[in-house]
Amino acid sequence: MDFYNILKVIFLGIVEGITEWLPISSTGHLILVDQFLKLDASNDFKEMFNVVIQLGAILAVVVLYFNKLNPFARNKSDIEKKDTWSLWFKVVVACIPAGVLGILFDDFLEEHFHKFVPVAMMLILYGILFIIVENRNKTIKPTTTTLNQLTYKTAFIIGLFQVLSLIPGTSRSGATIIGAMIIGCSRYVAAEFTFFLGIPVMFGASGVKILKFLLKGNSFGSPEIILLSIGTIVSFVVSILAIKFLMGYIKKHDFKVFGWYRIILGTIILIYWLTTL
Repeated sequence: MDFYNILKVIFLGIVEGITEWLPISSTGHLILVDQFLKLDASNDFKEMFNVVIQLGAILAVVVLYFNKLNPFARNKSDIEKKDTWSLWFKVVVACIPAGVLGILFDDFLEEHFHKFVPVAMMLILYGILFIIVENRNKTIKPTTTTLNQLTYKTAFIIGLFQVLSLIPGTSRSGATIIGAMIIGCSRYVAAEFTFFLGIPVMFGASGVKILKFLLKGNSFGSPEIILLSIGTIVSFVVSILAIKFLMGYIKKHDFKVFGWYRIILGTIILIYWLTTL
């Protein structure tokens, strides 16, 4: 096992753990990092690795919100258990659009959009949208301020916005947070529902990637298992810190700083790409 490969995986796990929850695109960052920090592995493995380590990030949500997400918790009343089941059903409804289209167009998106220019353009575009939406919301009071107020219709519309995140550089959390805020959700509700929405989405996406990896004739040896395990564990630990930071941050601040970050990063990427032509 190459020691430098392990260090690269640790760094990728850190990048995933931070960028999965901050609305700045985890997949986009992993693609960009790989351009400069080449993981010594096959392209098939790297494509699968970039998705599967997101399971660590998702497990962080499960741990942090276990009681809120657990409909069998003994300390919950019957009404609270019913509300928890309702939340899960809304999550399922919101997952349908991206789940269906993701399976149908995964290969096409992988071939045409996992590149510098599409990632940079999406970073800039959604950075601008964050700033526009936040400026608009200064004069508009949110109509959905708790998860219980979130309707099935609202959940499905948020799910439609999640479809946009199939293009790298968009950011799954970025697309759903912007969508939720546009249709009247508060920042806090938008962020929390985005976290929960990621659980089935990431488990499903990881399953699809692993299956495709195996169907191509690949196999999991000790090196692959070790690299995946390290990346997943690191992304789990870093995700816990990132989620706590984000939820504390948005209590006092808006998302415009992430919008400016996206615009600056996307511009730098485009300039770099132009210099390599």
